Amino acid sequence: MCDNPTEEAGYRILVDRFWPRGISKKGANLYEWDKKIVPSEKVRRWFNHKKEKFDEFSRRYEKELLKAENNLERIFKIAKDKKICL
Repeated sequence: MCDNPTEEAGYRILVDRFWPRGISKKGANLYEWDKKIVPSEKVRRWFNHKKEKFDEFSRRYEKELLKAENNLERIFKIAKDKKICL
């Protein structure tokens, strides 16, 4: 998360399964916390932050995002009027 967000940061959405340590929800200055468009636990564990798996991770995650189409459309609607920071 970026430090000391300004108005120019736009509509801020945390896209993560877990809340970041040491940051209060008030201090994060977010509009929302979206856990619906993050990689599944299965895909995340399989990837395990291995560089050599990144291309396949991206493909699997993209496939999962297709299932979250309604949520993505909602974010795209917000983006028509506001700058978004994920």
